[in-house]
Amino acid sequence: MRLFVRLFALCCALLSLPSLAEPVSGLYQVREAVTSQQPEERGVVLGKALETLVLRLTGDAQALQASGLEGVRKDPQQLVSQYVYEGDTLIVDFDPLTTENKLRQAGLALWGANRPAILAWWLNAGVEGFSLLGDGQEAAAPLRQAAQNRGLPLRLPLADLQEQLLATPETLGADQPDALQPASERYAADALLAVQAREEGGQWQAEWRLWLGDSREQGKAQGADQNALADAVLLAVSERLAPRFVVKPGTAGALLVEVQGTDLARYANLASLLEPFAARLIKVKGDQLTWQVNASAAQLRAQLALAGLQEIPVDAAPLDAAAPAGSAPAAAPANLLRFRW
Repeated sequence: MRLFVRLFALCCALLSLPSLAEPVSGLYQVREAVTSQQPEERGVVLGKALETLVLRLTGDAQALQASGLEGVRKDPQQLVSQYVYEGDTLIVDFDPLTTENKLRQAGLALWGANRPAILAWWLNAGVEGFSLLGDGQEAAAPLRQAAQNRGLPLRLPLADLQEQLLATPETLGADQPDALQPASERYAADALLAVQAREEGGQWQAEWRLWLGDSREQGKAQGADQNALADAVLLAVSERLAPRFVVKPGTAGALLVEVQGTDLARYANLASLLEPFAARLIKVKGDQLTWQVNASAAQLRAQLALAGLQEIPVDAAPLDAAAPAGSAPAAAPANLLRFRW
């Protein structure tokens, strides 16, 4: 009982070891451009804001067309807690609980707020050569705005002289991010995004590559200006990442997750990562915690990889952490996955 009290106190204090995945702030706030404050336009813009939010939460461009959402498509305001005009922008705050309940009732699975932190190496080509977008630069504003719009935690390099020299078209266009990884380590990101952008024929074009763990995604995007291009790139990235973390209805099941090497600080981190899966802590024994979750094995592996946990074979060691060394492993449940820090 004393251990559980300490764990609860820890969570309330929000103490944790450094974690790569991070919660997205403002996940349920959407900003949309407007030309007036007329009620007719406001209704249209609220519909656009709802579309942006549902795509942000599901990663599925067709999710809003679900039959169970017909009512909110006609009247998005039933999910809105407040809205306010700020210049030529309508800022819409959706109620998280009401929105989540409505989407789940429609049979949609949601992507939680803990998402991979992305380090973006964004190289713009111009008449004077190449320029790397860096943190704090005014030119990086479209990228930061696009990241907020698409619900992605984004980090930018400092773009100092050494990094400017590193970020060449050859480096960013490589099949593997070997040259970028040493310089990227200090930013503690989950994924690397390499983008080469240029203006061509009055349009902005980009080629992008994304690395997350051992996997790689790539694609092309275009936009009328740099704002539109940044949004197109990060929309594509979001749509590629979401399937790793969102489980479609019917594909999830009850799993047991055993995590070894857990201390109090790591518990808070782990509880946050498992929260989207209706996690329930069912056993604490030494540094070994066992949770019951509702998820697919693939999704669970992807989520825990964000915190650097390593999967271990179910029969690699006794399930009982207090069992004598060399003893035979106990029979493992068929739905058990095991990890260690």
